[in-house]
Amino acid sequence: MQDNQNTQNASRSTNDTARQRGAVGDREAVAVLTNRATNNSINQDQVKFLRWGIDSLYLSYQGNLHPEINQQLIQLKKLAQSENPQEQAKAQIKIGEHLFEVKDKGTSMFSYVLEDNAFRIQLSRPSKAVPMAYVKISSEYLTHLLPEEAESRLSTILSQLGALESTANVSRIDMFVDFVSHQNMEAWNREAWVTHAGSVNAYSIDNRFTGWAVGLGGVMAARLYDKLLEIEKSNKGYLIPLWKAAGWNEGEPIWRLEFEFKRQMLIQKDLAKLTDVLANLNGLWSYATTEWLKLTIPNLEDKTRTRWPIHPLWVALSSVDWETSGGELKQRFSLDRTPNDRETLNRGFSAVTTWMATHGYRDYEQAIHPFFLALDGYINNKAMDLGLGFEELVSEKVAIKARAFNTLDNNEPTDPTESETAAAREAYRKASDGE
Repeated sequence: MQDNQNTQNASRSTNDTARQRGAVGDREAVAVLTNRATNNSINQDQVKFLRWGIDSLYLSYQGNLHPEINQQLIQLKKLAQSENPQEQAKAQIKIGEHLFEVKDKGTSMFSYVLEDNAFRIQLSRPSKAVPMAYVKISSEYLTHLLPEEAESRLSTILSQLGALESTANVSRIDMFVDFVSHQNMEAWNREAWVTHAGSVNAYSIDNRFTGWAVGLGGVMAARLYDKLLEIEKSNKGYLIPLWKAAGWNEGEPIWRLEFEFKRQMLIQKDLAKLTDVLANLNGLWSYATTEWLKLTIPNLEDKTRTRWPIHPLWVALSSVDWETSGGELKQRFSLDRTPNDRETLNRGFSAVTTWMATHGYRDYEQAIHPFFLALDGYINNKAMDLGLGFEELVSEKVAIKARAFNTLDNNEPTDPTESETAAAREAYRKASDGE
């Protein structure tokens, strides 16, 4: 409990420091704790806060699966392992509005894995000496709901799967701040990082500096990296509208400072439960940015590195107030994991134009009908080779993808006409909503 008190004291110290800056400085010093504010050591053109919050959240729950759910998952896992694609496609379980894919393999500690776009749920067999559930809440889901609400919905799902014997324990939590800065993040050497961690590494891709990582693999780690470059590779474009709402202008660089806290470290601070962690975010951020890691301006004449001046950028980043709103939330969220239409249609466009060039067509309207005749012929021949009918093969492929995308319930018997009508209604809804 002493560590917990220290964490809370650190939280109050951070707020007191910020208020003191406001008392002796100008109004911008107080505004550092809001979404588009700066510290009085850095002007508006050098740093602009966009968002802060929880990026990754891993939770565990004690309890036991209901026996009937355990038997159901045994059968669904066997279907997922089947060599028959039609059986594989039925490896799904629907809980409320969530249509989870049931994976064909478990993990070293957990027998079953269920996944959609909101949750990756690992479940143990009844009476095993491990938690009933270990869950990752997706980063995108945490841009739609606050952690408390996301966990509440998760608990509702888990309660239908088994008898919970504990509230949420935190296995890992990542806190982040997204900000605009034209500061050269490669302008300092490793020695400028004063840290309790054992490793400090710089990274680059194709001679472009991408960021710093401190303490990777330990009970606590930090990353300062080029977030715009990262989302190009990870397909997290859903962040862009949120950044724009916070004042980001296209062309401005976006960096992310992120701290990863693992369970071992949280327990040292007497913060095992999610409720305790969320109540002490200011304390965790203060500890991370003022004790565990500091970006300094090296003074080679002073051999005591802990006395080196703090870099103005770090002063601003360490002053974020976690009791204030970290930015707007995403209004719409889809539980499915479908590729966006742009990607899908781009593949189709590539296929059509490749076929046109191969067969000497320049005019799209002249080519499109022969293209689909050729495509029908290809599907028909493939179906015959597999001993299937044309429609049977198409339905099989759609079902396999629907399981991976969490879109169609392959265990729900439907009249083909009704199914087509439902699909048309859903397509119209998405088009109307601009999805």
